[in-house]
Amino acid sequence: MKSDSMKWMFLALRWFIGALFIYAAIAKIANPMAFAAQVDNYRLLPYFWVTLVAAILPWLELACGLLLIFGKWLPGTTLVLVILNLAFLIAIITALAKGLDISCGCFSVGGEGTRIGIKKLIENILLSLATIAIYWHVLSSSAKKDE
Repeated sequence: MKSDSMKWMFLALRWFIGALFIYAAIAKIANPMAFAAQVDNYRLLPYFWVTLVAAILPWLELACGLLLIFGKWLPGTTLVLVILNLAFLIAIITALAKGLDISCGCFSVGGEGTRIGIKKLIENILLSLATIAIYWHVLSSSAKKDE
């Protein structure tokens, strides 16, 4: 019984995180130049890397979101999401340390997006923990199947 409820909880969490990444990707894919400006606002990367990140990241988010929802290639997909969330967390901490007053560029590429601050930091910590939990669950479920 407990195992069934945990299974459903992780499935719901997987679908939620997948839908969140799909939602985050759509605005970025629709307006890559504005997203590149958002990435550049963090002052972390040289111009070439900003362009490359702005071109690739939204499609990676979309692919990972879809794969997470449909349950395909879960170990690799969840590992990519853990790495992405930790990178986002580092970017936010760096922006806070620099005292930047910028929009995060997470779910909107316009200037009206959520500003970087403690609320965004907590949100990203929780999102990182959720993806780590999904990754751990996927790996432990795979190990049980192999036994």
